[in-house]
Amino acid sequence: MDIVVLAGGYSHEREVSMSSGSLIANALMKNGHRVILLDLYFGTDEATTFDEAYKKLSKDTYDYKVKRQIPDMNALRALKEKPDEMIGHNVIPIAQSADLVFLSLHGELGENGQLQAVFDLYDITYTGTGYIGSALAMNKILAKEVMSQYGIPTPKWEVLGKDETPETAVPCVVKPDASGSSIGVYLVEKEEDLDAAITDARKYSKDVLIEEMIQGREFSIGVLEDQALPPIEIIPKSGFYDYENKYQEGATVEICPAEISEELTTAMQDMAKRVFKALRLEYYARIDFMVSDSEDVYCIEANTLPGMTPTSLFPQEAAAAGITYNELCDRLAQLAADKRK
Repeated sequence: MDIVVLAGGYSHEREVSMSSGSLIANALMKNGHRVILLDLYFGTDEATTFDEAYKKLSKDTYDYKVKRQIPDMNALRALKEKPDEMIGHNVIPIAQSADLVFLSLHGELGENGQLQAVFDLYDITYTGTGYIGSALAMNKILAKEVMSQYGIPTPKWEVLGKDETPETAVPCVVKPDASGSSIGVYLVEKEEDLDAAITDARKYSKDVLIEEMIQGREFSIGVLEDQALPPIEIIPKSGFYDYENKYQEGATVEICPAEISEELTTAMQDMAKRVFKALRLEYYARIDFMVSDSEDVYCIEANTLPGMTPTSLFPQEAAAAGITYNELCDRLAQLAADKRK
């Protein structure tokens, strides 16, 4: 198949996206597909069709390592003549002339359903969840409201609008309502640190979500079609599972399959499938959990385009289920192709 791997974009998570996209592109090429890696935000002036782009832009291999620093969005905008255009030059016609687009995007435009809706209008086939499920999962407030309606346990929360004072007691978790990779997320242990955490979270979204802090262990479970993958336990060597601990090799201990009881494994896998269905997710996703010291399970959030970097959780979970990285990428591409049929 002719496949555009779409990565980058205008997002604080573009570094992660480019790393994921590079690995996905390499895997798809090894599987015999014609592949180009294209940056959603910048696009290209060198081609208007997939064939042209493949001749001019394709590489034998792609390589991209996530930098420690969160990208400077002002510096990124300065590189583009029309910085407010979120979909780069010729992305749409190149995508239309390919067999499908493999979405390797993280952050708002890639995961909040807007791009999926645009692609639906242009009849472009893409991997992963459609616009409705993407919108529900990306907005943490909406996702928690849906989970609550379906009786799925999630930490108690409040939404903090502009100039409002939080009611949730410290310790608590402060996070933007629509962001990923733990950007703008703070575990607040002391009352005097709360205002600074809220101020920083507001840099990434208008509304701020404040959750009760669940003391316990952190897990993640991938869902691939109707299969819940083996759980993975996440143990940062210092601090919590923030941006640096997620993407710098050796910063976090990840145990997969998690060394937990069969009963807890089954409980989390069943809940992962319930969340998948409740949020209208499709084909694949990754569901994150906290388990309290008394082994009560709480769903934190769902990720519709989980990372595919060397340290990412979803590929590790698939491997524990006997699915190699190359097989996983090919399967996700084939699911999209079958959707088109």
